Amino acid sequence: MNDTPGALLGPTDIRDLAGRLGVRPTKTLGQNFVHDAGTVRKIVRAAGVEPGQRVVEVGPGLGSLTLGLLEAGASVVAVEIDPVLAGQIADTVAQRVPDAAERFEVVLSDALDVTGLPGEPPTALVANLPYNVAVPVLLTMLERFPTLQRVLVMVQAEVADRLAAPPGSKVYGVPSVKAAWYARTWRSLTISRNVFWPVPNVDSALVAMERREPPATTATREQVFSVVDAAFAQRRKTLRAALSGRFGSGAAAEAALRAAGVDPSARGETLGIAEFARVAEQLPEVAGAGGDAVRPDPAAGTVEP
Repeated sequence: MNDTPGALLGPTDIRDLAGRLGVRPTKTLGQNFVHDAGTVRKIVRAAGVEPGQRVVEVGPGLGSLTLGLLEAGASVVAVEIDPVLAGQIADTVAQRVPDAAERFEVVLSDALDVTGLPGEPPTALVANLPYNVAVPVLLTMLERFPTLQRVLVMVQAEVADRLAAPPGSKVYGVPSVKAAWYARTWRSLTISRNVFWPVPNVDSALVAMERREPPATTATREQVFSVVDAAFAQRRKTLRAALSGRFGSGAAAEAALRAAGVDPSARGETLGIAEFARVAEQLPEVAGAGGDAVRPDPAAGTVEP
């Protein structure tokens, strides 16, 4: 491993490299490049990256975090949507951490389109996610790559709060519930705006996730998520009203909720992922398929993210 201070990119390096490539960060791609080596190393430490670990990075940009991951001994596969950046990053790696070049691969693609990755399956996702698509990218990666056991991603602070919010919180919503299907989620470090170029007009934070088994249920993930989406589509409505369309009528929704052990007058923000799974088991296409649901004990309460 190259452990020299010069291995990582500083502010001058970032601007020089961007200028040489003719790269101007765009809001469309949610590009904000980290230029502080100390922050990069802090992120890598917080991610618990170990030598030899296979890590996937989404949106490596000019390579700031990539270099930090390689410096820590990880094997990295990076997914980059920008062809100019994707074409440059291997050269940056070869110049900055030449002994790590064989541990690095780049995939030119939109992360939302990636269904497979080269090399060994990744066990960790560590990334400065493009803020405009952070939640769909995060959930897509967790869905498509079940080998991912740990996640540490930088997102907008407001999004970090939503992802980590427990049931009953003011910011608890669809991202909170769907993240809880895959993992235990918590907010980690706050990141200063000043370590980015250009400086964003929002605060940033790290979200950490540790994969766990989803609730035991006869409903599929898609069926559970469809109930979640309906419950929060008009979050001020009671679940009886919000789910009437999904179950066919208000009366059918009420019967389903009572069968699931959920108060029909409650609202979506009070339910945890296990309760949403029990409600989904009452969907006609699930209940009509026969078989007894394997359900968590309602007395155990909801699982805290």
